[in-house]
Amino acid sequence: MIDTIGTEIAEGEERIRLDVADHLAVLTLCRPAKLNGWSWESTRQLGLLADRIRFDDSVRAVLLRAEGRAFCAGIDVTAPGGAITGVSAAERTRNYYEGIRWVHERFAVFSRLPQPVVAAVQGYCLGFGFELALMADIRVAADDAVFALPEARLGVAVDAGGDLRIAREAGAGWAKYLALTGRRIDAATAERLRLVQQVVPAADLDATARSIAAEIAAQAPLAVQGIKRSVDAFADAGLPAALDRTAMTAALTLTSEDCREGYTAAATRRPPRFHGR
Repeated sequence: MIDTIGTEIAEGEERIRLDVADHLAVLTLCRPAKLNGWSWESTRQLGLLADRIRFDDSVRAVLLRAEGRAFCAGIDVTAPGGAITGVSAAERTRNYYEGIRWVHERFAVFSRLPQPVVAAVQGYCLGFGFELALMADIRVAADDAVFALPEARLGVAVDAGGDLRIAREAGAGWAKYLALTGRRIDAATAERLRLVQQVVPAADLDATARSIAAEIAAQAPLAVQGIKRSVDAFADAGLPAALDRTAMTAALTLTSEDCREGYTAAATRRPPRFHGR
């Protein structure tokens, strides 16, 4: 697992770039060659940059965007430190549980920013990418965006709470439908399910999302932040306890034989053979 203590981002190792101007913080996923694949280091950097935004009085809104043809295609399985080890299955499960709780803590810093977050989503928005987008307050999608939670197809649980957030936005039935099947949906379907607030042509995505973020930034900061806190307090009731259950379920599945089979099958492009162990 990566060093979770570091407070700096080494030059050339950026997974996310932060730019601040005109009361707007722009967070850009900047590994387009990897389809902005997610890793432990991506999580560390997200938490670090979110803390910088949190205490920057000049920032009144946040734009979350990505370079390249994908917003985020999910976990980068080639990233170093991807696997968590342990002498026994119990120790590995414990270590995964603590690792996922650490991820939840970093994501909470981002999702609970006092400033509203507008996400601009294009191309593949899968797995962790979909879960990250769902943490934004407002989501704008390009008409070429594709969304999915494919974890069950790989033998693992949805580990960052994306299914819980879909249940909040679209209802429990749709959360189960998407998370249990791993099916992909297009931008129009995501809009119909209220998972995105607006769909625009890909060429208009950045300008549209920036315009919304700038409009929010122009409002009274205390009022804006108070509104966000009030709505979140209502919408996220019960979320912390559910996320802890999610962390344990994810830890158990990540250390299972089914998980090993799921990733092996995906790598060799064959159907997986799961046995429930």
